Amino acid sequence: MKITDVETVLLTGPCSNDPFITECRKLRSAAFIEVHTDSGMVGIGETYAGYFCPEIVPGIVEFFKPILVGQTVEDIQQLWDRMFHCGNYWCRVGLGVGVMSGIEAALWDLKGKAEGLPVYELLGGRKHEKLPCYATGGPSNYPKDRLAAKVDFYLSLGFRAFKLGVGSFSSGSSFTPSAPAEAADFEADKMTFLRSHVGNDVSVLLDGHMGNSPDITWDLPTAQAVVKALEPYDLFFFEEPLHYTDPWGYAELCRSTSVPIAGGECLTTVYEWRMFVESASFDIGQPDAAFTGGLGEFLKVAAVFASRGRKIATHSWGAGGALLQNLHCGFACANTVILEIPPAMGGLHTDVADGSFVMEEGMALPPDKPGLGIVLTDEIKNRYPFVPGSGEFNSVPGKILTD
Repeated sequence: MKITDVETVLLTGPCSNDPFITECRKLRSAAFIEVHTDSGMVGIGETYAGYFCPEIVPGIVEFFKPILVGQTVEDIQQLWDRMFHCGNYWCRVGLGVGVMSGIEAALWDLKGKAEGLPVYELLGGRKHEKLPCYATGGPSNYPKDRLAAKVDFYLSLGFRAFKLGVGSFSSGSSFTPSAPAEAADFEADKMTFLRSHVGNDVSVLLDGHMGNSPDITWDLPTAQAVVKALEPYDLFFFEEPLHYTDPWGYAELCRSTSVPIAGGECLTTVYEWRMFVESASFDIGQPDAAFTGGLGEFLKVAAVFASRGRKIATHSWGAGGALLQNLHCGFACANTVILEIPPAMGGLHTDVADGSFVMEEGMALPPDKPGLGIVLTDEIKNRYPFVPGSGEFNSVPGKILTD
């Protein structure tokens, strides 16, 4: 079975069927990569880059395509190494390997289909019978009765854990306190309300979004004040309380609090991750198999965390392909502690995953279809035609996000 072609498929559809998330984001774009073979079998993967800058993805795929055409999937690491070396000047980290993630996933999908096995079996075998899931809920919708309704919605879907953003979102605008005392008081008040509403048996996670904040980025004193105020509330973890340009601040923050500090969704390849791991910047790492370099790099990142006695939690905010790529990686890594799951998924999740994601009582079950389980029919492609400009980015003067 030899590779005959590599194609990019760009799609646009509803961001979610979650009414609380769609208050702030209604559409999502997605970039899938199809690897065709002379057997007629097609491997499918997704790059998370398609959520942010979909128009750029096809050119990068075309750049790598000659490396793959005529090859087999016997040695996926060798093909990855060739792509990585060919783009040495611009894909050691960042967008290049982000797109390679989707290509590499399609190769694993092909290999799994050819061997009749779920991909996690090719990655060293399944390490868990089931894994806990959390509903990734985006912003904290306010006022508090709206926040309570949001949480109740996630619990009604079967989740026993949920994640909310810091600050608040109301009437189309966000608010995030920046002064240490104000930010600490705001988040402690929120957690007091949440714990009184859901009790202590539901896991609560918070996301600072400070690696990608829409309005304010905390400094270390602010982050320290906030997490100190949150220590009594038994947070599962606090994600992204600082920007990713400050691994040293992350390390100091980890040393100064009992709240587990998580992060890493913006990081790519073990090369970039090592700076954060070796400085003990995260208690819990959050690699994304659709962005960090692929499934192989995900496992390497997880192994580095395991060598330090630390856990990982999948990041997953791409479409259905990204969901399944991270699901397989989560089950293949012994130190996976929880899975990020988009609640009330839209069609670019449910149609593409086609039943491969199953959650029972807040726990994900391992997928059992050969390959990754990604489905991308002509009907799906026609149902979600690509809308140029539908990628998400941070608004700045001259380039304002409208959705």
